[in-house]
Amino acid sequence: MKPPRRGELPGDDAIDRADAELLSGVDAEMADAVERCGPLFGCGPGRTDCCRGLFPVNLLDARRLQRGLLDLEAREPARADAVVRRAAEAVARLSGEYPGDPATGLLGGDREAEEGFCGRHAAEPCPALDPTSGRCELYEWRPLVCRTMGPPARIGGVELPPCPFCFAEATPAEIERCRAAPDPAGHEAALVEELQRRLHLHGETIIAFALAGRPAAI
Repeated sequence: MKPPRRGELPGDDAIDRADAELLSGVDAEMADAVERCGPLFGCGPGRTDCCRGLFPVNLLDARRLQRGLLDLEAREPARADAVVRRAAEAVARLSGEYPGDPATGLLGGDREAEEGFCGRHAAEPCPALDPTSGRCELYEWRPLVCRTMGPPARIGGVELPPCPFCFAEATPAEIERCRAAPDPAGHEAALVEELQRRLHLHGETIIAFALAGRPAAI
């Protein structure tokens, strides 16, 4: 992958500007929730429990990760190369039983098969995780599922549980006091639909395939 000139990210357009606005709102809401959590919230750099395991990400997340990788490559190519290498190694490990098309990275949409696949690889580290520092190399570009990890959240009308490590001793009332609503208007879903129409692609992938450039040029 040839690095672009610093500060120059291909595909910087209305979708990316709208995504940046979405992330600003999500991050502000999650920061407010963390403040309400107080000592219940114990996550920080080096706490990598939630950086292991596989889960689907949408094409907007994949696009953002690929843009973040370009940004990292322009600034620190050695670190970006390490992310790409870890992603390629993960793709090689996972392709044989991937519940989708490993050539494109798109999952097949069979939720039962995908859940079984993710469950069998619950210890798989995220390629963006630096195994030495315990930090995410693409933290500012991470998917929404990563950005909303920790406090309990309400997303798409579904109430998601909090981190079991941080909130193991919390009462139901304490959990509800900390609940966040990071995207109440559903802006993410609208952006994903728009991106899918543009690309003539539909579906989800996982982080390793996105960082290996599959689907390509999204």
